Amino acid sequence: MKQQQLEDIIESLETKLAFQDDTIEQLNLALQDQQQQLDTLQHQFKLIRAKLFDGDAGNAVAPQEQETPPPHY
Repeated sequence: MKQQQLEDIIESLETKLAFQDDTIEQLNLALQDQQQQLDTLQHQFKLIRAKLFDGDAGNAVAPQEQETPPPHY
């Protein structure tokens, strides 16, 4: 192969590598964001579950001060 052909091949490979690095970084950021969202949802789920099952299971109605007025008021 000629010197110019080798340089063109190397330049093409370097360009592809740069795009792959950028894509990997974008995917990594998206994965981190999704993991953070998942952690938040798991925490919220634990709080809701604790409120439903660990609290007074016989009392499914909120206290009067937490109840909202009916829609006709």
